[in-house]
Amino acid sequence: MSASEAGARREVLFVAGEASGDLHAAGVAAALKKLRPDLHLTGVGGHHMRQAGVELLEDTGRMAVMGFVEVLRHVPAHYALLRRLRARLQSGRVALLVLVDYPGFNMRVAAEARRAGVPVLYFITPQVWAWRKNRLARMAQVISRAAVILPFEEKLLREHGIDATFVGHPLLDRAEGLPTCEEARARLGIPPDGPLLALFPGSRVQEIERHLDAFVATARRLESEVKGLRVVVSVAPTVTIDPARCPYPMVQSGSLMLLRASTAALCKSGTTTLESAVAGCPLIVAYRTSSWTYAIARRVVEIPRIGLVNVVAAREVAREFVQDDVQPDAMADALLPLLRGGSERNRMRDALAKVRSSLGRPGAAGRVAQIASEMLP
Repeated sequence: MSASEAGARREVLFVAGEASGDLHAAGVAAALKKLRPDLHLTGVGGHHMRQAGVELLEDTGRMAVMGFVEVLRHVPAHYALLRRLRARLQSGRVALLVLVDYPGFNMRVAAEARRAGVPVLYFITPQVWAWRKNRLARMAQVISRAAVILPFEEKLLREHGIDATFVGHPLLDRAEGLPTCEEARARLGIPPDGPLLALFPGSRVQEIERHLDAFVATARRLESEVKGLRVVVSVAPTVTIDPARCPYPMVQSGSLMLLRASTAALCKSGTTTLESAVAGCPLIVAYRTSSWTYAIARRVVEIPRIGLVNVVAAREVAREFVQDDVQPDAMADALLPLLRGGSERNRMRDALAKVRSSLGRPGAAGRVAQIASEMLP
């Protein structure tokens, strides 16, 4: 590339396909702006990226889907967006493509970037350790560098020819300065005494539909067995829960704060399970999906556990209840010793502390921005 061509390429293009990716990409964008204020940042994202100074080409609110079956009806919109991004990558203006999570779509964008001669930095890479390890060879072809957030991912990717760096988990940045349990309860308006159970049924409408009733029934059963039990439900800003289905107080956002305040938690499988480890809150994990998606998953998923807290620990730290096993009586029985205290609760808290320590140090976004800066001309 000539000096004039390098000078013309001052754009960094970010692609983050859902709300969590928007948040993580925004952190990287803000840090990169400080390192390289001359850059023009564009991307596919949401309001967090916009606030970080990224010119949005598409809003992620229309892209957040999940499951093998559910994603099919969104294919036309994804292909239309892919065509737009292909044209932008081929225009010669893009100096670097930064991809954040969302592997089904972003691996296709990565391939387009490689064909256009644009280097690719992938932050929060596809979970090849869980399923479809054959993707590793493809990743080595289309990804220039990878910034990974789980401790075992760097070694796995490097063994397959991918230049990977463990940057730490971004949720550690949100956990800095977490208050004590008593302070967290005070901020949430929860009395300081007595056991508190937090319910995390999910952040998407279909997750709420599949989990909420069973979670509420579990809490109802526990109320009859644990004296003075209080129950609070975490509600993502992207969903609305009908109060007729949920008799408990609802807290919007602030999942780490609620986990810090809680005695135990019932969590939908996902990042919330790692948040529980960071907050030191004992938990059990539950997950339901469509029967078709589950049938496909059973054939392709290659790991024995689905809760990220268990994946990182490489053993079952928290009990898991999947699909037909999401039964209120069984989940209540598993939560009882965690709410009542004693040796089982203490053992889990010790295990959660080890998981937290394995996640690295705060500052992931800054480290990713530094890698991005090194990749730019």
